[in-house]
Amino acid sequence: MSDSRLEPRPVSASKVEMTEIVFPNDANPLGNVMGGRVMQWLDIAAAVAAGRHARTPVVTASVDNVDFHNPVPVGGIVILLASVNFTGRTSMEVGVKMFWEERSSGNRIHVVSAYLTFVSLSPETKRPRGVPPVLPETEDEKRRFKEAEQRRAHRLATKD
Repeated sequence: MSDSRLEPRPVSASKVEMTEIVFPNDANPLGNVMGGRVMQWLDIAAAVAAGRHARTPVVTASVDNVDFHNPVPVGGIVILLASVNFTGRTSMEVGVKMFWEERSSGNRIHVVSAYLTFVSLSPETKRPRGVPPVLPETEDEKRRFKEAEQRRAHRLATKD
């Protein structure tokens, strides 16, 4: 579990909303954003959330399934929402959801979701460092916390 000596931090303290425009250099030959660019944006948004929570440098330890639901064309606006769902002793699970925002209507279409695990590092030693417990406050945050706890148990049980 998290380092109980550290003051718990609410999920809201580390939430991220990141906005990008899909440019031609982000696109595949079909004119849609490349999966690799999407994965880069997911990693950046998640790293900012994890770093805000830990208040230390963080590194990506793992990425769960990344399932693409809808393409985003060149010129499309994407919004990434990221927040810390769960904390272990030195690690954090961050959930990221990406939407394509239609310019004409403002409607948001789900593009992809992913769970990324980050490890907090000491700035001095570059070794894993304890993270504060996450404090879920809303019903949605509490649900995500419980689900993340189950995913963590599964990850640890199936670790090579």
